[in-house]
Order: sequence, then structure tokens, then C-alpha cells
Amino acid sequence: MAAEVKSFDSPDETREFEGKGRAKVVELAGHPVGLGTFEPGWKWSENVKPIAGTDSCQVPHFGYVLSGSMRVHMDDGQEIEINSGDVVAIPPGHDAEVTGSEPCVMVDFGEIGDYAKR
Repeated sequence: MAAEVKSFDSPDETREFEGKGRAKVVELAGHPVGLGTFEPGWKWSENVKPIAGTDSCQVPHFGYVLSGSMRVHMDDGQEIEINSGDVVAIPPGHDAEVTGSEPCVMVDFGEIGDYAKR
């Protein structure tokens, strides 16, 4: 395997949400890495659910929040708030929404191969 360097400035793919953001994806060593920009007012159940076709997000996320904040609502009733500087692990079975007036920007190293993919 060779060393690789890629930039989100020239992603391999950009996945637009149903309004209010996008995910830029680069592929490194056969693994997708995403940079999600979730704009104020973004909510998974409104902006990604129509793409995913599931009742809740079934993608596990493992990431680092660069800016902004988001509230995650797990299917089992647990809620967490994630903020700039947090490292997060979010299992499948959740909804989420941006809180605050600035975009939530997160690098996601999780299993995002099909996240928000048409």
C-alpha cells in the first residue's frame, strides 16, 4: 500500500443533502472519510431521511467536530449534545439536528460509504 494525501478542497465526491448542507468525501486506502457541513436548521429526518429511506440514521459515525454544535437523538431515547472540539462515536439508530446559529462541521471516519448517497 502506498501513502496517500487528499484534500476536501478536491473531494472524490460531494453528496448534497436535501437542502442545508453537504458531505465532501475522499477515499483513502479504500476507506471513505467525510467532511460534513450541516447548516443551521439542518435535521437528519428532514434533510437526509428522504435520501436514506430509513426511519432513523443507520450509519455509525466516528468523528471530530471542527465547529458548531448538534444534538443527537438516539432511537432508545438517549440524547447527546456535541460541540466544537468533541470526538464522537454515534451508533446506528439516531436522528440529529444542528443547534445554534452556525454550521456544524465534522470530519467523519465512520462507515459512511453510503451515507446520504443517492
